[in-house]
Amino acid sequence: MLRFDSRQGRMVIFAAVLGSGIAFLDGSVVNSALPQIRRTFDSSLAGQQWVVTGYLLTLGSLLVVGGSLGDLYGRRRMFVYGLVGFSITSMLCGLAPSVGVLIAARILQGVSAALLVPGSLAMLSSVFHPDDRAKAIGSWSGLAGASTAVGPFLGGWLIDTVSWRWVFLINPPIAAAAIVIALRAVPETRGDNHGARVDAPGALTLSLGLAGVVYALIEGPAAGWEPTAVFAATVGVVMLVAFAFIEVRSSHPMVPLSLFRSRLFAGTNAATFVIWGAIGTVFFFLTIHLQDDLGYSALEAGSASLPVTVMMLFFAAKSGALAQRIGPRLQMTVGPLVVAASFLLMARIEAGSSYLIGVLPAVLVFGVGLVITVAPVTATVLAAVDDTHVGIGSAINNAVARVASLLAIAVLPALAGATGRDASLSDGYAKAMVICAALAALGAVICALTVDNNEARARSISTEPAGVH
Repeated sequence: MLRFDSRQGRMVIFAAVLGSGIAFLDGSVVNSALPQIRRTFDSSLAGQQWVVTGYLLTLGSLLVVGGSLGDLYGRRRMFVYGLVGFSITSMLCGLAPSVGVLIAARILQGVSAALLVPGSLAMLSSVFHPDDRAKAIGSWSGLAGASTAVGPFLGGWLIDTVSWRWVFLINPPIAAAAIVIALRAVPETRGDNHGARVDAPGALTLSLGLAGVVYALIEGPAAGWEPTAVFAATVGVVMLVAFAFIEVRSSHPMVPLSLFRSRLFAGTNAATFVIWGAIGTVFFFLTIHLQDDLGYSALEAGSASLPVTVMMLFFAAKSGALAQRIGPRLQMTVGPLVVAASFLLMARIEAGSSYLIGVLPAVLVFGVGLVITVAPVTATVLAAVDDTHVGIGSAINNAVARVASLLAIAVLPALAGATGRDASLSDGYAKAMVICAALAALGAVICALTVDNNEARARSISTEPAGVH
């Protein structure tokens, strides 16, 4: 078992952060590029939504498959395969000649991310000593969260000084560094899953179900619910019902329903769904709002979130260690409430608002909320499963977060009043922020009702890492 303070331990964390960081970064950096992508290709609001949701669609629906493959064939191996695929698809995104090609490349990029994201976290859980696991996860959460927050800043600089295409073309060299470090420093691990198989029918029905529902939610309000959108919605619902039926009857389900018998696991994932749905939508709305309505450049809009980066870097690991010492319930209840308060402050940002008075207070409160929330949620999910299912457990939680963002970005523009072919996100910005605040507050309530400190600490201490092969 590796220790947190060892050189190899630090290299493992660094490889995991580099790999998962580019996937998380791509999920946030694209928001800064959307206004210029729209101008380059003369695309609609629906086109902007698809650039984001196309990636989240395959990432969210295949994350659990990626976790299963890691448990079966090796977590480091799937991590490296994912990085190779992510590099290739990033090049396709950067060279795309049309918005249609860009969306297709983003869909493929999500497939690759579905391999490397669960592998990065599963590697940490399986190679670190139980006493150091929370610290390692906290460091990963802080650095990976920081990469998400720094994404708009880095993307803004690239967009303003070079081209939006470089937010994708920068990925291959980072991925190459992560591959080299992983092959040299990360021990190969896998779960004890003799005779298990990948649930291909489950993966197919979940992907088709989400694709149909998301297509209908994006295109339906804009086009007045034409027959194509109604058909897509119908197919999507049928496929999701089929997915549930397959998982119940399968001897090797993609989503083992037995995991949800744990109140801790089920409650934490339910909270993740509403909280990360809100967070993903806020990043989507705010970055565009600052550029389109307040006149920020891409760099200025990205720089607005820098305080969040700094706070996550310095305090996320400490938050994870505190949760292990006192139990995660308090932080998982208070944190989302602080996040909700920051969204209400963001709702007050309007044309003419200054950064110091209008934007910065909301960003600072948001950063505090993320610091309190992220590491305890991640550690609690992993503590709720045994090491045989650690890859699947982390993948389910990541999938829940991505699918939540996917559905929220598809639904909230219409709920907030941004409908029609020529709609702008500014039409419903303030209302969307209030809805997101309500979702984050609901997450706090769920955590207060379902997270048990004694169970979380007992599971965290007793769980032994998977075998190193």
